[in-house]
Amino acid sequence: MAITLNPLSDNKDGIIRCITSREGDVEVAGYTDRSVLHKVSGSLERFVIGERIVIKNEAEVLEKIGGEGLDYLGLEDPDLWLDPNTGLLHMYCTIPFISRDKKKQHSLIHLGHAVGKTLDSLGMTLPVLLADKHSYGNARAKEVSIAPLNSQGFRYNLFESHDKSIGEDDTYSTVRAGVAHDMGASWQFGQTVFHPAKHKIPWIGGHASPGPLFSKQFIDVGEGKALGIINGREANRYEEGKTLYGTFSVGLFIYDYENGKIDWVSPKPFIQDTEARTITFASQFVETKPGEGILYAHVDDSFVRAYTLFSDGIRRLLP
Repeated sequence: MAITLNPLSDNKDGIIRCITSREGDVEVAGYTDRSVLHKVSGSLERFVIGERIVIKNEAEVLEKIGGEGLDYLGLEDPDLWLDPNTGLLHMYCTIPFISRDKKKQHSLIHLGHAVGKTLDSLGMTLPVLLADKHSYGNARAKEVSIAPLNSQGFRYNLFESHDKSIGEDDTYSTVRAGVAHDMGASWQFGQTVFHPAKHKIPWIGGHASPGPLFSKQFIDVGEGKALGIINGREANRYEEGKTLYGTFSVGLFIYDYENGKIDWVSPKPFIQDTEARTITFASQFVETKPGEGILYAHVDDSFVRAYTLFSDGIRRLLP
């Protein structure tokens, strides 16, 4: 599961991803989750899952962006963002399709989008990043991280993408920039800004995914730059014909949002959940008071944990 909170309600409600079925094991590549998005409501440290969220035009959009021989798995990884200029609420989410033929391993992973005046009036548009049917998965997009505007008036947003071109048996999750001139229209696929195979940091040696960026009020790391959360997984292992995943944990990175570049990634993670078999994955940060806030992470795609973060402690981890 992943949780995102609604800024229009002062974070008293939001959206959560709920797994409805699972085929396989979270520690072994190839497992398949099916999911739906539900509302949540409550307080910052205790939320209750409510009814399934209704998004207008969802069926019509899904029909346009699927493909023959593909299986739709349900919406995943919601992120809510409030446009300060229009007051409109935007939701970004993963829209995954996989091949019904398990031998082909083909997939289309789009970064979906919906917008409305409230959580209850969201209407789906075409994805802001539409996966390329001919790219063998390399142009997929999911897990967005919204960047501040740069001085040229657009955003180098970040998202998780994919690369399987380095070696036949090596598949990597990478971080790419999405060039957004309009937060509700089509974005451009930008450069890969972090590739685990090239940066060679062991805890993030196989898979990387961007998390939320901290505000300058929480931690200021310089003009045109932001400190943020990055999720990382160790490189895959291969045993007895199976691809095995390593530990997925939470670290830090410094992002140059003015130029769309990552300056630094922490040499070690700073959160690994004690109950995780393999996954600790952060998805939302809420500031609660000066120098303090709550980070939400899903553990093994099974439950969501809230962690209290302190800016003074985090500063000691920075270069």
